[in-house]
Amino acid sequence: MGSNLPVNFHGNLVNATTDKELSTVLSQAKAEKRPVVVNYGASWCHACRQMLPTFCNLSNEYPQSLFVNADIDKCEQETQDVRYTPTFRFYRNGEKVDEFYGTGAQRLRDRVWLQSS
Repeated sequence: MGSNLPVNFHGNLVNATTDKELSTVLSQAKAEKRPVVVNYGASWCHACRQMLPTFCNLSNEYPQSLFVNADIDKCEQETQDVRYTPTFRFYRNGEKVDEFYGTGAQRLRDRVWLQSS
């Protein structure tokens, strides 16, 4: 996954590289009552690399939501319960409201649309 994410025009795409960063970002979003989409993946995961461009493009299409890219190998404590990569989790008011894992660009687009409305 790495830290070289595609261009984001709204400042709503974050790369969490430590447990503290991930925890802080999620806490801030909760305080702001901002919807959050987290992409839990790994640099060695081909499917994660395949989905990353769609994830990043969606951050430009949904500026009101926060998109967080979290590497499970770097955020080990915060991602202990992630069993598959990529896993996408959707949070509202700090609570997980939806989740799916695997690939499928249209499926991700549909879920982001649903959880951002």
